[in-house]
Amino acid sequence: MFFKDKNILVTGATGFVGSNLLLRLVETGARIRAVVHQRPPVIDDVRIDYVPGDLTRQEDCQSMVRGIDYVFHCAASTSGAAVISRTPLVHVTPNIVMNARLLEAAYMAGVKKFLWLSSSTGYPVTGDRPVREEEMFLGEPYEKYFGVGWMKRYTEILCRLYSQKLSSSLVTIVLRPTNIYGEYDDFHFETSHVFAALVRRVVERHDPLEVWGTGEDVRDLIYVQDFVDAMLAAMEKMDSYCAMNIGAGEGHSVKELLNMMLECDGFRNARLVFDPAKPSMIPVRLVDIGLARQLIGFSPGTSIQEGIRKTIAWYKFHPVRTGEANRVS
Repeated sequence: MFFKDKNILVTGATGFVGSNLLLRLVETGARIRAVVHQRPPVIDDVRIDYVPGDLTRQEDCQSMVRGIDYVFHCAASTSGAAVISRTPLVHVTPNIVMNARLLEAAYMAGVKKFLWLSSSTGYPVTGDRPVREEEMFLGEPYEKYFGVGWMKRYTEILCRLYSQKLSSSLVTIVLRPTNIYGEYDDFHFETSHVFAALVRRVVERHDPLEVWGTGEDVRDLIYVQDFVDAMLAAMEKMDSYCAMNIGAGEGHSVKELLNMMLECDGFRNARLVFDPAKPSMIPVRLVDIGLARQLIGFSPGTSIQEGIRKTIAWYKFHPVRTGEANRVS
């Protein structure tokens, strides 16, 4: 009942995480304002008040937070490995401007809590050891994540500033997710992450089935509904600044993930082609989720096999078509 009759702002409302969050919030009895920018709404529900806005504009940020109790800031300029390698600044300037302006507007408007999605990309390289929250600033981010990693770190500092360093405070909550996957993900090859790209190639029966990199990269993947559980729990339970990892607490190589997808979808005798020359990112990234277990009782409930099954089933009903957005009502 925590969210019932509360005024909630969701940014990034047409994106992957925002869409899944909206589906859950509408069942809580909250009054929901959702920001749309360049893409049309994905979730068609009369209980959601969609408002167009550009969060890089201060006046739009001020308008969005007026009368709001809690902010879920899910909006971001994001992309896959290819875009990060080719144009890394696409993740820097718009995100810094948007995050700084929305935080300031929320603080000035008297918002009670502000939850922001950081990323495990900000961590320094730790090899195959799960990284803990206190290690974020102990070294440089992985070289290919330098721009996006420091952008995330800078916004985390801003969140601490508003929560801990001013005479009156705005409670800020920072979640550092690993690789999120599931329904409403971005399945466009130009901008998708590795999981969604592989799902699409498997379902479409690509021959040969191309895999960027060697397939040995290891990732901790968190199913989107488990991640939304963490978002809701953190907003309800945290009353002071905190940054915490959210993941599944286990790693799988790209080859392992692909083999699970092939088995799940009955794609036998697929011709796999691994291309080490194509852009890939950090070889291993694992996170320790002990703090989230302790503070908000978080425990991921979806196995990777079940998450793959659900994602493939959803994508078969919502395939990407050439020239179309991956939009569902």
